[in-house]
Amino acid sequence: MTKLSSFVVLFLLVATSTIQAQIDRTWLTVDTTAKTATFQLTAGLTQLNGGLNFNGFNDGKLTLTVPTNWTVVLRFTNHDANLPHSAEVVDTAKPMPAGPVEPPAFPRAMTVQAKLLQGLGSGETDSVRFVASKAGSYMIFCAVPGHGLAGMWIRLTVSPTEKRPTLTSSSS
Repeated sequence: MTKLSSFVVLFLLVATSTIQAQIDRTWLTVDTTAKTATFQLTAGLTQLNGGLNFNGFNDGKLTLTVPTNWTVVLRFTNHDANLPHSAEVVDTAKPMPAGPVEPPAFPRAMTVQAKLLQGLGSGETDSVRFVASKAGSYMIFCAVPGHGLAGMWIRLTVSPTEKRPTLTSSSS
């Protein structure tokens, strides 16, 4: 193989490994009568960022927006075959934590507390249910030490003006 073709192959590998995931509309289901947003939160869905991602997004590039006082259900699944993961909702007013935060931004806004630090193993699931009672900007981040700092977090916005939950992505 020539040096030029080796460079082209390497460039293509790097370029395709950094392509951001697309939002799957089935990730979010909305019950307007019960004022409940159910979000399928999947850790390590892709190999982006070495598996340190939620639903194929990292570094806050996916945002779940819910109206204030709605119930949020996070159906957590660890899809990563190599690493354990957890999820916790934390306030963005603080610096990115290195591990679990006590207390989370909302009561019960974390995967099973006994496994928050060490994470859930590959294929394990949990259901997180909380009321988004305070408007503001938050992070859903992996509380396994170092994972959040490495970019394993997405955004949660609790809005006093939105009428319906939404999922949006950004490139930064």
